[in-house]
Amino acid sequence: MSGPVRPAPAAVVALVSAVLGGVSALAIGSAAGWIGAGESRTVVRTEPATPAVGITAPAEGRSAAPLLGNGFRPAAIYARRSPGVVTIYAYVDARSAQQQASQGSGFVVSRDGYILTNSHVITSAGDGGRDVEPASKVYVEFADRDRIPARIIGWDVFDDVGVLKVDPAAHALFPVPLGNSAATRVGEPVAAIGSPFGNENSLAVGVVSAVHRSIRSLTSVYSLIDAIQIDAPINHGNSGGPLFDARGRVIGINAQIRSDSGNAEGVGFAVPINSARRSMNDLIARGRVAYAYVGITTEDVTPSLARHFGYAASQGALVDTVRSGSAGARAGLRGGDEEVDFNGRTVTKGGDLIVAIAGRKVASAEDLVRIVTAELRPGQTVSFSVLRGDERLEVPVRLDERPADPESGR
Repeated sequence: MSGPVRPAPAAVVALVSAVLGGVSALAIGSAAGWIGAGESRTVVRTEPATPAVGITAPAEGRSAAPLLGNGFRPAAIYARRSPGVVTIYAYVDARSAQQQASQGSGFVVSRDGYILTNSHVITSAGDGGRDVEPASKVYVEFADRDRIPARIIGWDVFDDVGVLKVDPAAHALFPVPLGNSAATRVGEPVAAIGSPFGNENSLAVGVVSAVHRSIRSLTSVYSLIDAIQIDAPINHGNSGGPLFDARGRVIGINAQIRSDSGNAEGVGFAVPINSARRSMNDLIARGRVAYAYVGITTEDVTPSLARHFGYAASQGALVDTVRSGSAGARAGLRGGDEEVDFNGRTVTKGGDLIVAIAGRKVASAEDLVRIVTAELRPGQTVSFSVLRGDERLEVPVRLDERPADPESGR
């Protein structure tokens, strides 16, 4: 998909970054909430994960091995993992005569000194400007209150991931192990460690409230796919901190809250660690993350909708629009031509129904996103299986690289 998502028509909400700085918390306008079933989606993809240059996995020692047992022991998680969690101070506006530091969180992922956080902690991403500027100075503070300078390796505004590096000789490092966010289940207990409101190394606990959420991004016009929803409180300053499972493995990066008031109200979201790991590896290896771009918007086809409109498949991703000059347009994909109401939602009918990509089943608009994210890269040509009327077509699509601004194409 290509364009910015349409806001859900439900209650007005604000998505707030969990960064505490000299400026008040960032709010993303009114009606910036969930992506409903009929919303457009954005096809995203980083290049296949490659081994990160110069990074070594956390050692399987006392500081990095998964905790034993099936019980949830927050005190044990905190005791073992908090030394690897850091507070980040970033001075973003170099033009200001009196710079004020924004404050977030992060966590050490290797003994080489690499640290993961959010892109909006260490750059101007999310402040409303089109051009993202890195912080001019970044400092990392450890649990013992020792503070050292850090270097920005890179950032990914699409998944809101940032990577820092510190000199491993400047301070003892305690890397935390990364888990598998794809295995996360609703109801599992989680622990978040970070620095809310500047209170370093604070622990919050809760459960996974939902997985595979599509939410409005703080840092780009595209949706953040597969976010983990939690009920553990996420406050300003928690951004960039780790979300741990019961065995003390990181399954997400705490990123934002959904709030009517701008305060923490028990609904937080974390970037899944599988996406963050991929972004980190690409940033370390190549200095940038490339996402594929089809240039279409799609919506879900459900069994009842398929029966009503006579589609030949009960599920899939229905193409709403095709952006002129995009990969989808060059391939000949067709968008809809008529908006109709069905069961209280607006459906754009008449477009192609995508049911598979490269042989992988597409049951929803989000499936389309996940397949392209996990398996495809810019410049690659793949076959889209499309139902167009009574025909099933195999349409080859040569993927573009996603532009930061789909309106301008750059």
